[in-house]
Amino acid sequence: MTIANWCVLAACLLPTATVGLAKLASARLPSGGGRYNNKQPREWAAGLSGWQARANAAQMNGFESLPLFIAAVVLAQQAHADQARVDLLALGFIGLRLAYIGLYLANVDALRTVVWFAGVVVAIALLAMG
Repeated sequence: MTIANWCVLAACLLPTATVGLAKLASARLPSGGGRYNNKQPREWAAGLSGWQARANAAQMNGFESLPLFIAAVVLAQQAHADQARVDLLALGFIGLRLAYIGLYLANVDALRTVVWFAGVVVAIALLAMG
């Protein structure tokens, strides 16, 4: 597997890991007092606030960013683009996604938007290689 392929796997796992932080933090709460409820996960998510709500929103955005990134990596590799460059851009995308998640959790909205946009630009650069 190429580095870019590992990055696709990482991008697929990041959203689940992001909301997993919110679920894990709720484990110490009493049952019925905000603890994650696997029987009603949507209702639990709807009642979130603060950083946990932002973690859930970052999760959703992570899933939204996947199609473009996955398609970009696949098409660049199918076109036999320079693999080192594909790998570098894919790593850049993952780095930007990690920064985005951190900024989202910290509630740094303006910079978060800039980082999100940079991630889109990196994915489009990958796509253009295809």
